[in-house]
Amino acid sequence: MAASSGLMVSMIAVPSYAAERDSAPALAAVDTSALTASARAVLNTSPVVASPAEAAFTVDAPVITAEKPAPPPPPVRTTRAASRTAERAATASTAAAATTSNPVPQSVAGNAVLEIAARYVGVPYVSGGASPEGMDCSGFTSYVYAQLGITLPRTSSAQRNAGTVVSRADAQPGDLIWSPGHVGIYAGGNQMIDAPRPGKTVQFRAIWQSNPTFIRIG
Repeated sequence: MAASSGLMVSMIAVPSYAAERDSAPALAAVDTSALTASARAVLNTSPVVASPAEAAFTVDAPVITAEKPAPPPPPVRTTRAASRTAERAATASTAAAATTSNPVPQSVAGNAVLEIAARYVGVPYVSGGASPEGMDCSGFTSYVYAQLGITLPRTSSAQRNAGTVVSRADAQPGDLIWSPGHVGIYAGGNQMIDAPRPGKTVQFRAIWQSNPTFIRIG
């Protein structure tokens, strides 16, 4: 029967495996009651915090205030320096008002040519100049007349023939007063206004020529 039945062989082999398992050494026992006692001791010594179910928790939020920054200082505005032309014009006006040795003739009032010419008293003599930056004799006369819409030749020699020659007795304030190499504007009486020479400025002064030529323009 043992040879003909595989089931019988298996049944015989089981007791042999069980015998080997029973002969293995047993594991050491763990005292769970001792562990439980230790855990309970820790719980008993730890504080217990209890809170009611309706407890409300609040958090104090810090109050933050923003300060408006101080406005920046206003920009410093610099005054643009006056142009040399304006400075010269101011100097001319000051010089005309302050001059006592050669006061402005009364013939200037109401005379278009002389009123314009008087604005440039104090402008320095500059050879070849024909503007408030600096003027020579013919540059001065041509600049003054140009503001009245009258174009004069640029040189004093050419201005000699720019108008009609009149006698000294017939000369009027505003006429040109000419002598070889120089030209100015007649201011009436024994006065003229001109740009004298290097180192000087436009000014009213006494007629210095012994026999000048008076020229009517226009």
